[in-house]
Amino acid sequence: MSYTFDPLVPRPIDLPTVVPLDGATGAGAVPGSPHGLAALDEAKIFAAPDDPAEWAAWRERLEAWRTDARERHGFTGAVYERPRAAWAASCFTIAQVWLWDELLYSFEENRFTPERFLADARERFAGLDAVVLWHAYPVIGIDDRNQWDFYRDVPGLTGPDGLVATLHAAGLHVFVDYNPWDTGTRRGEDDLTELAAVVADLPADGVFLDTLKKAEPELVERLEAARPGIVLEGESKLAVERIEDHSSSWAQFFADSSVPGVLRAHWYERRHMQHHVRRWNRDHTDELQSAWINGVGVMVWEVVFGVWVGWSERDAATLRRMVTVQRAAKDLLLDGEWTPLADLGPEAREAGVHASLFSHDGVSLWTLVNRGEQDWTGPVLTAAPTGRVVDLTGLATAADPTGGLVSVDGATTPPVVTVPGRGIAALLHVAPGAVEPDWLPGLVEDMREHAASPDARFPHRLARRVAPAAEPGAGATRAPDASAVVVPAGSYVLTVRYRARETGMYQGAPYVEEWKPLSPRLHDPRTLQRDGELAAPVAVAATEVTNAEFAAFVDATGYRPATPHRFLAHWVDGRPPAGREDEPVTFVDLDDARAYSAWRGGRLPSEDEWQLAGETGGLLRGTPVVWNWTESEHSDGRTRYAMLKGGSDHESTGSEWYFDGGVQRPEFSAKLLLPGLGLARSSSIGFRCAWTTDEVTA
Repeated sequence: MSYTFDPLVPRPIDLPTVVPLDGATGAGAVPGSPHGLAALDEAKIFAAPDDPAEWAAWRERLEAWRTDARERHGFTGAVYERPRAAWAASCFTIAQVWLWDELLYSFEENRFTPERFLADARERFAGLDAVVLWHAYPVIGIDDRNQWDFYRDVPGLTGPDGLVATLHAAGLHVFVDYNPWDTGTRRGEDDLTELAAVVADLPADGVFLDTLKKAEPELVERLEAARPGIVLEGESKLAVERIEDHSSSWAQFFADSSVPGVLRAHWYERRHMQHHVRRWNRDHTDELQSAWINGVGVMVWEVVFGVWVGWSERDAATLRRMVTVQRAAKDLLLDGEWTPLADLGPEAREAGVHASLFSHDGVSLWTLVNRGEQDWTGPVLTAAPTGRVVDLTGLATAADPTGGLVSVDGATTPPVVTVPGRGIAALLHVAPGAVEPDWLPGLVEDMREHAASPDARFPHRLARRVAPAAEPGAGATRAPDASAVVVPAGSYVLTVRYRARETGMYQGAPYVEEWKPLSPRLHDPRTLQRDGELAAPVAVAATEVTNAEFAAFVDATGYRPATPHRFLAHWVDGRPPAGREDEPVTFVDLDDARAYSAWRGGRLPSEDEWQLAGETGGLLRGTPVVWNWTESEHSDGRTRYAMLKGGSDHESTGSEWYFDGGVQRPEFSAKLLLPGLGLARSSSIGFRCAWTTDEVTA
């Protein structure tokens, strides 16, 4: 029976893998594998049995597989012994952040704002351990700049006072992004040489392997030579044999069993850090619970290539509680004896409460999850332990003066714990005579600040038009060009065509209710309808502004942009190159184009005005053909973007992930996420002016 993709359910390869408990040799068995469990090498998550009577046998089979797999693959663990990479084993939260996210960059101040980004992370997520600075996609392909240019050409990224140094000083580790599919932009050195240089120059602590499960051994060696201790993290399931040289991996779109299962890579090597992520989900409880019960981390990704997918307060509160405990008890999570699906009281178990147990030298930590929708309060342990028990996640709401620190010496009943619906809890036990962890008093104080929240509402954001700072004013010319195309006043309806990309268009995340977005759900042609009304006729210039015309503006006004980087980068000694005076001016950003248009007594056309004029057939294209800026800047407070019209001669080929290229019909729009510090200035983007004609003739 053939498989039909259903975006609402996991694919077969995403499903958790059932662990055979009968000891029979099954498919995938290899000679010398006495337990017949080699097929489990392909698992993402080992599914847990529904029947508690099978849990002990299930744990035994997992232990047998781990022993067998390590022998078959000759596991040494050497990569985990590198001192400079030891941090990765306890990197419990990592954020993926577009360099120009408005938490990290201010378009008004033209500078990076790490202080704002870090403050937000501390308040909502109890801080971060690492960050991926996403740089090129989805802008790459707009011109011939390659992925390395989008790191190297960023002012303020490197150096003692640069963004990377500031993040390091705040205790974060920094990942760079590697796009192996970038083969259609300008070529420099080979990828291994270029990536090794970027890693060393920034300097970076890790590399995210975009679209790759793993790096090839030669790349691993080159990166380690360039930056000893470099951490490599792939985007999907890592092969068992490569856990040997990759100390991290994503658990992206990993489906769990109804009873929480075990992450195969982390079970194989506890120091191998995995980060759970489902990028389009508005409910993160599944990956949070799996991360918590496995003792691994989570990827916080609130802006997915320009689309807002923010975390609810419920999920953010869960993460705050999780990572505060994980960071304090990291040695227990890494070195303690791990018992998945630890025995709990029958009432708790029947309510959907499950736990892992991590124990070492008389100290035990239960990481509890509640699969149910309603809070569950009651005893979770099977008996009252002697010694002391701390309900760590109950400290913030405890009414007793000790703040939830419960002494159970001589008690006859297990301590009562509340596990929030779809949430987590933590119980710590110090046995009689055991040494209390030195981190416990500080953890008790910290956890008093982290209460659970029932607020699962999605924090919507709307992208709104940003009014240009420069108002149209008197300039060298007030009248529109004689050849301008006049669009009459009145209402209009437009059909806009575009290529579906992860950026979306004006609003919304198109995949948020689906399990996983897959081709052809990306990159296919789509349409949307836009309607509006022009209060007065609008004249749109038939031609783009040329190099010569822009030079006249600079000469007349002495115009200098606030951020000069890349401004008129193709000019020579401040003048247009000989023979190119009549070409469309490029290497100008929105503010540059607005300033010129104001000098001409006009403004930029909106994307709708540009299309209305273009559909008359009256707009001419210069040589070379370049995209046109439009007055369409939007922001949702995290992402800035603008719509480009017209297409360009330039077209990066070889990957669907590139920005749109080629000459386009007037109805086609392309959404460009706006980078700052001059990186929006491109060899492939120019502009034309527009005038509201009743203002001009009044």
